[in-house]
Amino acid sequence: MRLIVARCEVTYTGRLSAFLPESTRLVLVKADGSVLVHADAGGYKPLNWMTPPTAIEEEPGLLVVRKRAGKTEDRLEIRLHEVLSDAELEMGEAAPLEKDGVEAHLQELLAGNPAALGEPLRLDRREWPTDLGPVDLMCRDEDGGWVAVEVKRIAEIDSVEQLTRYLERIRLDPARAECRGILAAQRVKPQAATLAEARAIRCVEVDLQVLRGEREPELTLFGA
Repeated sequence: MRLIVARCEVTYTGRLSAFLPESTRLVLVKADGSVLVHADAGGYKPLNWMTPPTAIEEEPGLLVVRKRAGKTEDRLEIRLHEVLSDAELEMGEAAPLEKDGVEAHLQELLAGNPAALGEPLRLDRREWPTDLGPVDLMCRDEDGGWVAVEVKRIAEIDSVEQLTRYLERIRLDPARAECRGILAAQRVKPQAATLAEARAIRCVEVDLQVLRGEREPELTLFGA
């Protein structure tokens, strides 16, 4: 991983345009091609970023990150006015993320009963591999279409971003180009639901007690 602390300005062009005026920021360049620009505020979320696969070009005072997005190209230009620190660190092999007990249990229960997601799904495989990590559940719908399901205890914006990245990789295979996404969680935060809807990802809130059979699902009046 490369860590650059510099006074810089950042220009993004692609599906939209954005500009960050000159200021001191931290630029992370990861071995997988990810590039993230952080300020000293705003928590863990970067001000701008580019996910792999990317092409990174560098010349004196300028770092350019390019990524193909369908027929267009996303481009992140980081103009380095003053470099305060530039260090490369060996991070070692990444260990897989272990889900907490609730997420693991939710995944197991939904694998045994994917129809609990509100449509007649059947499980094809758990932990479906992609080159960015495994999708929790890969299912087929009643028409044989592919459906990727990511399971969380609480679904946040990052959960939507994660599933979006998985879908991008899955859809590179022409046989799964129409793969849909479902984000399943005990609770879906409003911001995550809004972003998911914009990306045609369906969100489903699931009740762990109902899945366990510890109580009956709530009945709705005049339900079909």
